[in-house]
Amino acid sequence: MTQHDELAGWLRLTLTPGIGDVTMRRLLAAFGMPAAVFAQPVAALRQVVGAAQAEALRTPPPELPALLEATGQWLTASPEEGITRRLVTLADEDYPASLLQTADPPPMLYVMGAAGLNLKQAERSLAIVGSRNPTPQGASNARSFARALGEAGVTVVSGLALGIDGAAHEGALDAAAGTAARLATVAVVGTGLDRVYPARHRELAHRIARQGLIVSEFPLGTPPLGANFPRRNRIIAGLSRGTLVVEAALQSGSLVTARIAVEQGKEVFAIPGSIHSPQSRGCHALIRQGAKLVETAADIFEDLRFAPADAMASPAQAVPPAGDATPAERALLDAIGHDPVSLDALVARTGWSAAELQARLLELELSGCLARLPGGLFQRIGQA
Repeated sequence: MTQHDELAGWLRLTLTPGIGDVTMRRLLAAFGMPAAVFAQPVAALRQVVGAAQAEALRTPPPELPALLEATGQWLTASPEEGITRRLVTLADEDYPASLLQTADPPPMLYVMGAAGLNLKQAERSLAIVGSRNPTPQGASNARSFARALGEAGVTVVSGLALGIDGAAHEGALDAAAGTAARLATVAVVGTGLDRVYPARHRELAHRIARQGLIVSEFPLGTPPLGANFPRRNRIIAGLSRGTLVVEAALQSGSLVTARIAVEQGKEVFAIPGSIHSPQSRGCHALIRQGAKLVETAADIFEDLRFAPADAMASPAQAVPPAGDATPAERALLDAIGHDPVSLDALVARTGWSAAELQARLLELELSGCLARLPGGLFQRIGQA
């Protein structure tokens, strides 16, 4: 059988009406490879699936030729030197064991990334997920933890979404810069791999493809449908030894990932935040439910027993510390605290005029110790 025929068999299974992932795995377990499934008489198929499904399996889906051609072209294209494209199925030795052991492993994975890398190299991995609209501190934390983990050789798995996901991928890539080729990060997406979503992460996706992998279970051409993103969360959790939630509201897809991780018997970690921040409430809820509260990457290493965490006493700094700040700047940072604060509140706390505060706040913002938030609020960043 040619590779073209084998590919056609797998794609035909995914396109057959009424054949979902569970039924597909049942058919493969009963008959072997897809070609053997389609060679079965209806009577044999009806021993495994219903009558309507058995009849559907006898007729090639009309959209198969177009998808087969598009997938074949995608697999053989060379968008950039050193980047490869491949299809990993349940029958392949490169299928990751960690995902295979979950309750709902996807039968097929589209994979694009650096030549020489594969998903089985993600054995030492951690998922980092969180809000699409994080606070500046949350984004800083995600990038810092990802960098600290990456420097210890841990693969960071996330979903390429805006916010925490993007910051986590960036931190992992920062850690891998200039090092020997290794699997820095894995982005599990909810679209076909012939498109990048969100579009503003196009450059980040290209960076990941050069030193990591981008993965999808969805066929080429699949648009960003809302139902696909919660579904891909089981792959993020399944590939990883544990899941770190950096920031999340109470109604958040990140909590879905954490729940799936618990169901898979994986560790869940959460970073606490301000009691006044809606973006911290999901993490606080997880901690109340038994997730481990973490303050440094060393806390994660201790639980997962990856490797000695000599350099993990604190997360890598994403922003300059305030050690070089003047006494007046340190006094202002103390007045700000670690919660978002308004200019009026700072006037009351410091006794300084609004004009003087605006000037000093701008200096702190330019030095990377402070972020300006919507609504006229200010927030201290990092360990300043």
